[in-house]
Formats: sequence, structure tokens, C-alpha cells
Amino acid sequence: MGRLEGKVAVITGAADGIGHAIAEGMAGEGARLFISDIEDEKGEAFAGALREAGHNVRYIHCDVSSDGDMANLLTTAIDEAGRLDVMVNNAAIAIGGFPIHEMTEEQWHRLIAVNLTSVFRGCKYALPQMIAQKSGSIINIASAQGHVGLDGWTAYAGAKGAVMSMTRQMAVEFGPDNVRVNSISPGTINTPMNEKLVDELGEHLSRAWVKMHPIGRIGLPEEVAEAAIYLASDAAGFTTGIDLRVDGGLTAAPRYVPDLV
Repeated sequence: MGRLEGKVAVITGAADGIGHAIAEGMAGEGARLFISDIEDEKGEAFAGALREAGHNVRYIHCDVSSDGDMANLLTTAIDEAGRLDVMVNNAAIAIGGFPIHEMTEEQWHRLIAVNLTSVFRGCKYALPQMIAQKSGSIINIASAQGHVGLDGWTAYAGAKGAVMSMTRQMAVEFGPDNVRVNSISPGTINTPMNEKLVDELGEHLSRAWVKMHPIGRIGLPEEVAEAAIYLASDAAGFTTGIDLRVDGGLTAAPRYVPDLV
């Protein structure tokens, strides 16, 4: 029997990267999944592949910056499954690599909508069901960037820091309802989002990332997925209000700051 056998999980941003790995890992542990993204072709294909492998998975289009899309995602999952055990607020975008005073209002609002307001919405629509059933695990994907600074990423760090603060607050507030709320702060992970940053900013960035991590490499999405599976499982029944750093030691050491010129 899998670690998540019989549990129902919703995961945002699951078409690729960390969300993809979390979905694959949770499906393998027996969870029934409702996965979402804006890349519908990739998301549908991924869900289809998981179903062919014998897993119970449904893909639902969801732009996490849309309140209507988020409400539909959670309502559909709860209506069809009759419960909700795990909510993974994973979807995010990377806008940065330049000083905060050069960021436009449009860029700021877009980043906050996807990286922070989406977490509010995911929790807003998940909590009533979890409170009613007196159980649930909310997992918010934060970032090592919320712990340590790096030139050019003030807005991204601000959003992820807020995610961690919200996580702690909700853990305290909803602990009496047996709802656990935790976050995960990945270091640099080998994802399409980070590959795009290397394409935009230069190959030297990938070399700098390796130097930042005492373990001597960047991480794998599957390594973050293992942390999420633990937090979703009954093994973490006494774990709430934490930020689990899956960062190869990045935040434990003086940070190497790359030359982005």
C-alpha cells in the first residue's frame, strides 16, 4: 500500500517541473489526483500517461491568477471525490534578474498574482472542506530565495517570503481543525523554468548555481516531490508550520553571488 493510498490531492502547475514530479510521485503512492496548469496539451498528455499506468488522475485547466479558475479547480475536485486531503500550491513564474526599480507595475502585479495570490486562493477554496472533514494537508511551495538574497530577485523573494509567513499563520490558526499547513523551500532545481532563465541570462548562471550549493550540484524535481509526499502523508501527522528546505545546503552557507554581467 502506498503512503498516500485513499487520499485526494490537488496540485497546481503540474504540467512540468516540480509540480509534474510531485504529481507523479503522489500518484505512485496511491493518491487520487486533480492536476492543473495553463499548458493544456502537456497537462492532458501527462494525465493520460498516468491513467495508462493505472492511476486515478484528472487534468483541469487552471490559470492560478484567475479566481474563477481556482474556484472551479477545487470545487470540481471536491464535488467529484467527496473530500480533499492534500492541496499543493505549486504554480509559479520567475520574473527577475534585474533591480527592483527597473520592474514595471505590470511585471510586479503578474508575479504577485501567480506566486502569492494563487496561494491565498488555493487555501481559500481548500480550507472549508478540510475544516469540515477535520483533516487535511496544505503544502505551499516557497523558495530558498525567501531566506537569502540574490541580486535582481527582490519581488520574487518578497512573494516567497510572504508564502512562508502565511503558511506559519495558517498552521497556527487551523491546527485545532487538524489541518496541517507547511511549506517547502527548494534550492535551484533542474526545471524548465530555470532552463529558460539560463537561456535568457547566460550559461554562466548555471555554473554559479552549482557553486551556491554546498552539495555540489543543483537539485532534481523528484527530490522536492519526496518532501511533498512526506508532508502529505500520515507520517507527518505531527508536522505543521514548518518550512522544509530542500536546497542542497544553499541557505546554510555564505552565499556565492554570481556576476550577471
